[in-house]
Amino acid sequence: MDQAVKTKAEQWLNSSVIDSESQSEIQRLLNQDNETDLVDAFYKDLEFGTGGLRGVMGVGSNRINKYTVGMATQGLSNYLLKTYPGEQVKVAIAHDSRNNSRYFAEVTADVFSANGIQVYFFDGLRPTPELSYAIRKLGCHSGVVLTASHNPKEYNGYKAYWNDGAQLVPPHDKNVIEEVDAIEGLEDVKFDRNDEKVQIIGQDVDEQYLEDIKSISLSPEAIQNQSDLKVVFTPIHGTGVTLVPPALKKLGFTNVHVVEEQAEPNGNFPTVVYPNPEENEALSIAIRQATEMDADLVMGTDPDADRVGIAVKNPQGEFEILNGNQTGSLLVHYLLKKWKEAGKLDGKQFVAKTIVTTELIRKIAEHYEVDCYDTLTGFKYIAALIKDKEGQQTFIGGGEESYGYLISDFVRDKDAVASCAMIAEMAAYVKDQGMGVYDFLLETYEQFGLYRELLVSLTKKGKSGVEEIREMMRNLRENPPQSIAGEQVVTITDYLEGTETDTASGTQRPIEFPESNVLQFFTEKGTKLSARPSGTEPKIKFYFSVNDELPDRSDFAQKWEALGQKVDSIVEEMQLK
Repeated sequence: MDQAVKTKAEQWLNSSVIDSESQSEIQRLLNQDNETDLVDAFYKDLEFGTGGLRGVMGVGSNRINKYTVGMATQGLSNYLLKTYPGEQVKVAIAHDSRNNSRYFAEVTADVFSANGIQVYFFDGLRPTPELSYAIRKLGCHSGVVLTASHNPKEYNGYKAYWNDGAQLVPPHDKNVIEEVDAIEGLEDVKFDRNDEKVQIIGQDVDEQYLEDIKSISLSPEAIQNQSDLKVVFTPIHGTGVTLVPPALKKLGFTNVHVVEEQAEPNGNFPTVVYPNPEENEALSIAIRQATEMDADLVMGTDPDADRVGIAVKNPQGEFEILNGNQTGSLLVHYLLKKWKEAGKLDGKQFVAKTIVTTELIRKIAEHYEVDCYDTLTGFKYIAALIKDKEGQQTFIGGGEESYGYLISDFVRDKDAVASCAMIAEMAAYVKDQGMGVYDFLLETYEQFGLYRELLVSLTKKGKSGVEEIREMMRNLRENPPQSIAGEQVVTITDYLEGTETDTASGTQRPIEFPESNVLQFFTEKGTKLSARPSGTEPKIKFYFSVNDELPDRSDFAQKWEALGQKVDSIVEEMQLK
């Protein structure tokens, strides 16, 4: 057995803070012949990644439990008190519908308040974007939401935010980790709540948030004309039920149907395998209901309502799920089209996307002469960009391929509540023009080019999985592909080394991005391959993007199929199947 693992487990076992149930579980792990579970539970401490603290619930330093949540909060408290000496530090706390989320939120409030920090605590479950909103609205220095987003039910997590309403970015994330690492033992965590420092919040913040969502509406006339647009919405047992229907009602939609089987918040997510709108299965019940009632639009949000998936009718009249790149492209196209119609584009606006998101968004932005900026994967980097551009340029909208979008800047994280409102408005707008959303998609492809993307995720669990992922990235760096699908690779971008290499000349130039373990390969025909280990899950992800022109939409099916075959050939070429 790894001695460091055994030592860490015994330290927890013998701590005066650990409860008897946790002690029994640790002892069981120490006694059993199979060491895998013990190693996975204690071989490291959970770290802040692109989505904060996230892991499987259970006992251990590498698990989500009262103690890891407490240590994270104590470390964050220590950092806040050092960063803002002499000030009354204020934080906001929210949580989703996952098992133990309310309990972990209570623990978080306990520790913050025990450290003399003023806590604004939501009275019940709320969407993650509203936590971001509340931080800015209430003038907080930080905030936390307890959620594991779209992960399976065994997971929970802890997203930490800074005073701009964005998730922690360097140097704050690393500094908080240093503060957590500096804690000598669980006994150093202050768990005794100071009730005087905890204030319950709720409806007032809800109303202000909904009013701000209403304020970004671009087509009130179309909504009025199409107020009976038939929308089927599923919160997939999560927090979306609290604010998405009210947001749609606030804009003027009167014919919204919430999927009854998935309306009640439930951390076991009983009707789905994964509570993730990226998975087709998660929207299957909503699509069945929409088909039966001949609806116009299907929308579904993940448990903390920061991601949204949609389904619309294709030319055959059947509901088809759009992927995140397609929905993001449609939103950007709609936003820029309406901003231009209103005469609001003056060269001082921008949109943003992550480096693994479709280049179609850039093509659309170029057409409207609006800057399009790339960021690393993780919405906190888009938020950091918005903050950096304040006073210089106005953020219109943007997003990432993993179904996360943001419109305007009063929230600084992906926002499925505002996105649902804008998607429904877009559907009303195109219906008012005599089109469907799918028609608008084909129009976008005709105008800006046909792009098809695919994500392949390989799960590699445990300590051995971490090492396997590391080896895969090392091999890609040392033996990069010279061609992809018969196309010459012309550019290699390494975000860990901070370089962009021209393969023809061998010359390198530095890139202005934070360090991140991501590799990208671009071919002469615009094919893009990206590889990155996930920051929140035990996975390595490969992103593929191919494109072609679409002068006539009658060729769509044929060209779409050809691009799909091209992507499949690349996956096979890389031996990922």
